[in-house]
Amino acid sequence: MSSDSRFSAALAQFDAANAEDPHQETDADGRVWPKELLYGQRMSDCLARVAPDAPEAVQLAARCQHIRRWTIPRHDFPMDRPGYHQWRNTLKKFHATLAGEILTGVGYDQATIKRVQALLQKQQLAHDADVQLLEDVICLVFLEYYFLDFAQQHPEEKVIDIVQKTWKKMTSNGHQLALQLPLPAPAHALVAKALGAA
Repeated sequence: MSSDSRFSAALAQFDAANAEDPHQETDADGRVWPKELLYGQRMSDCLARVAPDAPEAVQLAARCQHIRRWTIPRHDFPMDRPGYHQWRNTLKKFHATLAGEILTGVGYDQATIKRVQALLQKQQLAHDADVQLLEDVICLVFLEYYFLDFAQQHPEEKVIDIVQKTWKKMTSNGHQLALQLPLPAPAHALVAKALGAA
């Protein structure tokens, strides 16, 4: 299998896995998608805009960042801060394992597989440029597509705290890109308030 066809096969299998998500979301054009399939597409699209020459491992990790995420729901863990971190860490390992199985199946070498798994588990964040790039894209996708809905479900003080924590994870380039996002006015106001209080 050529490198191009192997890459395409991996993306197709990631998408097939995420297409089984029972939760649905409607995009800006009114099209209904399985939620994680749409998320994976948004991650790939954002990465292509932000870093069109991103390494293949980063492109793969972006597409499968939430692979079959719905199978490990948040409510299966204690609804406190330690429980949240336990859930997130469990998800990271799950995504890395599943991605590894798919990448092995389409013929990727172990070095690439381990690299994708390291990216998915955010290893060496802030010390590894590729992990940091992926984190920037994750934050940008959250702010552009999911932030306003999140903000409407939580107290303002929590929303501001989340924005400030998200900002700390991003690079200066990520900050510039975030400030250029076409956010709705209420979302833009919350971001401005959070950054003013930072």
